[in-house]
Amino acid sequence: MKKQVFGIITLLLLACMPGFGRGSSQLGAQELAGAETIINHYAAGNFAAGEITKAELDTILAAGVRSPSARNRQPWHFTVVRNRTLLNQIVPNMSEGNILIIISASGDGKTNGAEILDCALATQSIYLAAQALGLGSRIYTGPMDTINTRLKGDLGFPGGYSAVALVRIGRLPPGVDAISSASSRKAPDRVVTYK
Repeated sequence: MKKQVFGIITLLLLACMPGFGRGSSQLGAQELAGAETIINHYAAGNFAAGEITKAELDTILAAGVRSPSARNRQPWHFTVVRNRTLLNQIVPNMSEGNILIIISASGDGKTNGAEILDCALATQSIYLAAQALGLGSRIYTGPMDTINTRLKGDLGFPGGYSAVALVRIGRLPPGVDAISSASSRKAPDRVVTYK
């Protein structure tokens, strides 16, 4: 599992390198296989019942903890929510066994741009790690007001921390894949400029 997490982190770093994606012939088969999780990811819309194992959760959290951050400050805190009452107050109609991982940072969640970016990187690492394990994941930011105004105490946030984002993780229904479930994306030539 540690190799999978390391592979995901390595691929995220590779994606930031100049020229990545222009000529895949420069990458080996192992790198290309790992890159498929990043290239083919999608926000799951449907989830099935089924528990997330401790090993899966530990791997997903390790990906979040190992995320890059400005000046290595690691400003995040991760809150794993399994309590059904809390889950349904945050995201209604959660499937049995689904979890939420809330990423929070010190402050009101809006003022420090570097901390928000750091938490965004951790959020994406968690999101991609879940998919690399064959699980469904989806990033939410809509429930932040509810969490920050009504649920911080119930969720046990550290003092002075506010939610920035959350990731829903769960089992996928049979037959679900990136082709049938992903929303359409803009063509690369519409969003990429080379100079």
